[in-house]
Amino acid sequence: MSSRKKNLKKIRRIVVKVGSGVLAAKNGLNNRVISGITKDISVLRKNGIDVILVSSGAIASGMKKIGLAKRPATIFDQQATAAVGQASLMMAYENAFARHDLMVAQILITRDDLNHRGRYLNARNTVFTLLSWNIIPIINENDTVVADEIQFGDNDNLSAMVTNMAEAGLLVLLTDMDGLFDKNPREHKDANIIPLVKKVDRSVMGYAGSLTGTFGTGGMVSKLKAAQQATVGGIPVVIANGHKQEILTDIFAGKEVGTFFMPQDSNLCRRKQWIAFTKAQKGKIIIDQGASNALQKRGKSLLPSGIIKVIGRFSQGDSVLLLDKEGQQLAVGMVNYPSGDINKIAGIRSSEIESVLGYKIDDEVIHRDNLVVIRNMDEGGDICQLKK
Repeated sequence: MSSRKKNLKKIRRIVVKVGSGVLAAKNGLNNRVISGITKDISVLRKNGIDVILVSSGAIASGMKKIGLAKRPATIFDQQATAAVGQASLMMAYENAFARHDLMVAQILITRDDLNHRGRYLNARNTVFTLLSWNIIPIINENDTVVADEIQFGDNDNLSAMVTNMAEAGLLVLLTDMDGLFDKNPREHKDANIIPLVKKVDRSVMGYAGSLTGTFGTGGMVSKLKAAQQATVGGIPVVIANGHKQEILTDIFAGKEVGTFFMPQDSNLCRRKQWIAFTKAQKGKIIIDQGASNALQKRGKSLLPSGIIKVIGRFSQGDSVLLLDKEGQQLAVGMVNYPSGDINKIAGIRSSEIESVLGYKIDDEVIHRDNLVVIRNMDEGGDICQLKK
C-alpha cells in the first residue's frame, strides 16, 4: 500500500482550503470550480467523511462587483471590498451545495478569536455541532474587522489552525498550481513537480518562491508553512490544483495528484499544539545556557534564575518566544507573570520572587505544562513535546 493510501485510509474528517486564485474568474467567482468542489465534498460526506471548508474569495468577489482591476492596497479598502463580496461568496456556496441537499454555515474568525482559549473552544464546539447536523462549516478570516495585529496573514495559516482546532486528519490546500515544484513553473518550463515530501525543512522551503496572484495574499511559502505546522502536529497535507475536476475524489482514491506531505511523529496534545501554533506570541525572553539545557534536555520549567532579558510588553497568560543568547528559537510558552514583573525577577532565585514583587504566583515563570520546546520551527527544525 502506498504512503498516501496508508495515511488516508482511516481519515474521517478533513479541512479543505480553497484560495482566491482558484475561486476568482475574470467576471467574478468561478462557478465551475465551486460546482466541482461542492460535488466532490458531497461525495465525501456520503462516504462518512466530515468536511470543513476554509475559503478565500470575499475580496476577489467584491473586486469584481465594484469593478476594481487590482486588489485594494489599504486595509480599509480591503475591508470594505470584503464586505461587498462576502455575501456573494456565501450565496454561491449555498446554491452549489443545495444541489446536493447540503446546507452551509458561515463562520468568520479573527486571530484574536483563536488566541483566546475560551473563544477558541467555543469556535471548535460550534464546528463540531454543525458537523453533527450534517452542515458544511465555511470558515474565512473576518476581513471586514481584521487589523494588522490580529490577522492570520493568509487563509493558509488559518486552515492549519482550523485543522488543529477541529481535530481533522487531513489538510488539503487547493491552489492554482499542480503542487510543489522544484522551480517556479511559471518561469521555468523544465520545472518538475515534487510528488512526496517527507519533511518540510529548509531545502523544501527553498523550492518556494514569493510569487502571489492577483487576488490572494499567500504564495507557495505560506502553503509550505501551513503544511509544516500541520505535519509537525501529525497531520498529512496535500497541495493540489483546485481547477482540476474531481480533485478531492482523486486525492482520496490515493492517486498521485499534487504534492503529499507526510505527517511527523508527534505526541503533542491539542492544547500544546494550540500554544505552539495558534496562540499569538506577544513578546520574547532571552535565556541562558543552563535554562536552555534544562528546557530542551530535561523537560524542565523556566525559572527566573535562567532569564537574561525580556523583550516587548505582555501580560500574565500571554504566549512568548524563548530565545538563547545567539537569538535561536528554543521554545514557546505561556507566562505566569507580566513582562514588567519578569524584568524585576530576571536572574534571581524562585525563593526571592515574593520579596521582590510583593506577591508570588508560582516558582516558575513558565510551567512545563504550558511550554513547547522548538528548534528553528520556521526553518523546518525539530519540535519536541515536554513530558509530565
